Amino acid sequence: MLSNEIKTSIQKAYTSFLNGKQLKARLGQKLMIAEIAKTLGAIDQDDSGKRTSDPAVCVVEAGTGTGKTVGYCLASIPVAKAMDKTLVIATATVALQEQVINKDLPEIRQHSGMDFSLALAKGRRRYLCLQKLDLLLQSTQAASATMAMFQEEGFSIDLDKDAQKLYEEMLGAMAGSRWDGDRDSWPVAVDDEQWQQLTATHAQCSGHRCPHFSNCPFYKARGALDKVDVIVTNHDLVLSDLMLGGGAILPPPKDCIYIFDEGHHLPDKAIDHFACETRLGDTGRWLEQSTKQLEKILAQHPLPGDIGGWFERLAGKYKELVTDQQFMREALMSAAEFRQEEETESGRTLLYRFPDGVIPEPLRELAGRLKAGFSASVDLADRIVAELKSAMDDEVTGVDRLQAEQVFPVIGMMLLRLQNNLALWESWSIVDPEGEPPAARWLRLVEYHGNQDLVVSSSLILAGKILRQHLWNTAYGVVVTSATLTALGKFDRYRTRSGLPKDANCQIVPSPFRHGDAAVLSVPVLRSDPGDASGHTEEIIEQLPALIGEVRGALVLFSSRRQMREVYFGLTGEFRDRVMLQDDYTKQELIRRHKETIDDEGRSVIFGLASLAEGIDLPGVYCEHVIIAKIPFAVPDDPVEAALSEWIESRGGNPFMEIAVPDAAIRLVQASGRLLRREDDTGRITVMDRRLVTRRYGQALLNSMPPYRREIA
Repeated sequence: MLSNEIKTSIQKAYTSFLNGKQLKARLGQKLMIAEIAKTLGAIDQDDSGKRTSDPAVCVVEAGTGTGKTVGYCLASIPVAKAMDKTLVIATATVALQEQVINKDLPEIRQHSGMDFSLALAKGRRRYLCLQKLDLLLQSTQAASATMAMFQEEGFSIDLDKDAQKLYEEMLGAMAGSRWDGDRDSWPVAVDDEQWQQLTATHAQCSGHRCPHFSNCPFYKARGALDKVDVIVTNHDLVLSDLMLGGGAILPPPKDCIYIFDEGHHLPDKAIDHFACETRLGDTGRWLEQSTKQLEKILAQHPLPGDIGGWFERLAGKYKELVTDQQFMREALMSAAEFRQEEETESGRTLLYRFPDGVIPEPLRELAGRLKAGFSASVDLADRIVAELKSAMDDEVTGVDRLQAEQVFPVIGMMLLRLQNNLALWESWSIVDPEGEPPAARWLRLVEYHGNQDLVVSSSLILAGKILRQHLWNTAYGVVVTSATLTALGKFDRYRTRSGLPKDANCQIVPSPFRHGDAAVLSVPVLRSDPGDASGHTEEIIEQLPALIGEVRGALVLFSSRRQMREVYFGLTGEFRDRVMLQDDYTKQELIRRHKETIDDEGRSVIFGLASLAEGIDLPGVYCEHVIIAKIPFAVPDDPVEAALSEWIESRGGNPFMEIAVPDAAIRLVQASGRLLRREDDTGRITVMDRRLVTRRYGQALLNSMPPYRREIA
């Protein structure tokens, strides 16, 4: 039960914020605050602060203009502080992350009267590794030998003069306390290749055993996170931390209240984190190079006792795995019936997905053999890593500490790659439990500039089980919010994909926009539907100039790159001069040029794909007309979605109505949402797809969209 003290502090903060910003209360925002506070306030905990009640999850769909950031911050910060928990705000995009940390939270702190500290959490790869910098700038024979061991993974011995100068400047700035080692705070942009030399992965980092640990930029930043009230980060970093058991980068889950803004991305991101793949050709080459690395280490660093034997056995395992992979490749090439998936200027990609995720018995046996080989290799690498850590702790192992420090990053990287391969072959060697969603398992034959490789993949098809295990059941509390969490007016789709607890509090709060007054949703007369690809494209080319007319800013969204380009090149030169293709610019540059043209009293039209259907902000005259070429159904060839459809069908369901239509409904809402970004925006949305009118599911899709005024021809 929410205490009167916390309730009063939330109400006071909201009133102060509205007065300070000279704003009026919004019904949706008030409801959002109330539902989040109610959910978090109902948590029971023991004397140590551990949650003892059922998982506390609040899911709120709130449209553009609701003021979601203000809503969830005002509701959760007082609760988090009262319960001595850390509030972790995770966004799906960098743009929203920067807005929250640089604009929203400072404004909330300034105007609400709430006192709280905040910090931005970044991944390890955003920070300088002093050990690597030290090695790069040393010229001793020992350092050169160590750098030679790194060379296979892109760690260069030969520094050009520009890189040498940059690294010396960085070392001087660190020594003079003029830089904190954060890539984003270096005064000029650092080339990706140069920065890669300077940063370490989790597997390469020796933690407190590193001689530079006390000055390590990453661990200094990590230590600061334990002392703040609010942490802003991204979905990927939260998921990485949770998969490591929690508490590796962020505070432990039991001490965190998580806010997932743009939360509709969470299930897919969780699936991506557990997906496995290996490139057989690339992995084979890596195993051969790693064998040479191990032999080189033994030659340069005589290692006594067990550890020397482990190195020799590991090198032997690598040689066996190279042979086993060759057998597997031959077997897979014989078994797969590839079909073309994609063709580009640099090559083509062929795809084969195993029906129902079932691997034939002979292939499963070979996968089991690879699993055993990688498992034995992981075990040996684990033993070596443990021995090296003991040596770095100055324990008596027979290995010199300096030797251990030099060798550890190399073996650490090997261990990580071995573990990734082990996870893939484990998935391929098991039979999925009956009644549970199977894994999707597939092959891609990739050609690139004349070279060919076979990519072996495996993925979960639903994230529910892993999110229950790692997030919903372990966190103190969780809030998920987005403008698009429901499909066809229900949370069923999101529940299925995310595995929400049965008693999660799911709410839709009203938008402040008056959609019916502000915008028109139009479906024009068309002779063809997207099933006739060439005819549909021709009609778009014919109608587009008149549809856009003299509008200052317009956005045209396509589901197919091919159709986007065909429409572009089919337009007359005069109109085409107003159009910019997404393919030709980065997203930031595309939007900058678009706005600049309109600011100069010109007219501009953006042609874009699915990535521009969400996450871009073009208020007012920057976007007065959104044109959607066709209903944005998912690409049917995606192996994970195809496997999910297959599983639903096997259980007597209708995958088109249960997956394709709800997914398309969400994408339509996201795409149409590019039009109204502020309460005073107006304009038109045109969907050039008569299936909205002629097919039975069309009415359901229309009804799932905000209540725009309709003009259906």
